[in-house]
Amino acid sequence: MIKRVCLMAMSVAAVIVLTGPFFSTSASMAQAAGKPSVSYNLYFGDLHTHTIYSDAWEGTPTDAYLAAKAAGADFMATTDHAFMLTAEDWQKTLREADNCTSRSFVAIPAYEYWMPGSGEVNTFNAADLPMAIQNPAGNGNNAGNHNKSWDALPIFYDWLAKHVGASGQWNHPDYMTDNFNDYAYWTANRDKGMNILEMHNYGSWLWKGVLDYESSYVMALDEGWHVMPSANSDTHSPNWISGYEPRTVLLAPSLTRADLYGAMSACRGYATLDKNLHVTYSLNGQVMGSTLSPTSTYTASIHIQDPDGTPSDAVTLVEIVSDGGKVVASFPANSNTVDWTVTLTSGTAHYFYLRVSTNSNVSGGPGLTAWTAPVWTGR
Repeated sequence: MIKRVCLMAMSVAAVIVLTGPFFSTSASMAQAAGKPSVSYNLYFGDLHTHTIYSDAWEGTPTDAYLAAKAAGADFMATTDHAFMLTAEDWQKTLREADNCTSRSFVAIPAYEYWMPGSGEVNTFNAADLPMAIQNPAGNGNNAGNHNKSWDALPIFYDWLAKHVGASGQWNHPDYMTDNFNDYAYWTANRDKGMNILEMHNYGSWLWKGVLDYESSYVMALDEGWHVMPSANSDTHSPNWISGYEPRTVLLAPSLTRADLYGAMSACRGYATLDKNLHVTYSLNGQVMGSTLSPTSTYTASIHIQDPDGTPSDAVTLVEIVSDGGKVVASFPANSNTVDWTVTLTSGTAHYFYLRVSTNSNVSGGPGLTAWTAPVWTGR
C-alpha cells in the first residue's frame, strides 16, 4: 500500500494524515486552504549525469537510463556537455529518452550548457540546442557562449525564457566561476526559466570537499530568484543512481515527463543526501514551491520520515530558514519520524524553507541532509 500524506484544510493550519504501512518511495499530498486539492507524489532521481556522448568513461544514454531504472530511480536526466554534443548525438539522446520512458521510469534528455567565465547550467525541456547564442567566434561545434560573462548570462536567461516550460539549473555554484556573477541580472521574465540550484554535487564534494552550496542558494533567493534545491551525482562513470546516495525529489501528480517538467517549473521539490528521506512541508496549507498572498502570520506543517528506521538515519534537527539564511524556528529530534507544526510571525520575510539534519549524511557523520524549496510569502 502506498503511504498517503494529505494536507487537509483546518483553519490556517495544515494537518498531515497518514494511513497504511510504508512500502513505497512515493507519498501523496494535497494542497488545502480552500483551493481544489491537487495530489502530489514524491519522485526520487538525479538531474545531472553524463554519458559517452560527451565525457563519461563509457555508456550511452540508453545504458544510463536502464541502469537508473534497475537501481530503483523514478527518473534520471542525462546532461551531456552541449559543447561536446553533435546535432546527431542530441537527436539520438532525445530518441533514447523516449524509448526508455515507461510507466515506472521517466528518462529526461537534457544538456549542460557552458558559458566560460560564468558557469554551467543544465537545461531541461528545451528540444533545441542554443546554437544561435553560442560560439559567436566560430570556434567549433556548439562550443559555448564566448561573450563576456556579464553578457553571456543574461543572453542565455533570455533565450531560456522564450522556451515555455523549459527549466535551467545552476550547477555546482562557485565551483570554477564567480558564482554566476552573484545571481545578478534577475528580471521577472528570466525568473520563469531559472528554477533550480544544485545544493549538492557529489562529484565536486568528492573532489573539493564542498558538502553543500547553501550560501549560494540563499544568495539567489535574496536576489529574487524562485528556485528549488537539487542534489545530484554529476557522475562520469557507469554507476548511475546505484553509486551514490544524494537524490533530487520532485513533487508531481504522476510519473510522466510533463508532470516532472511541471514540478521543475513550479520549484516543487527538495534536495536530500539520504536516498529515501521523505519530507513534506507546507506553509498556510500551501506546498513547497508555492507563493502566498502576503500576510504576517504563517503556520508551517512538517512531516519527515526515513523508511529505513535505523538509528543512523534518525532526524536530529529540523530548521526553518528565511531571508539572509536566518534560522527563524528549530525543532530538535532523535527519531526516524518527525511531525512538527509551528506558527511564524513576520511582516517582512520573503520566503521560508526547511532544512533537515540527521545522524548520518553523505559524509558518513551527523549533519545537514536535506533542504526544501521555499514557500514564498508574496512580498
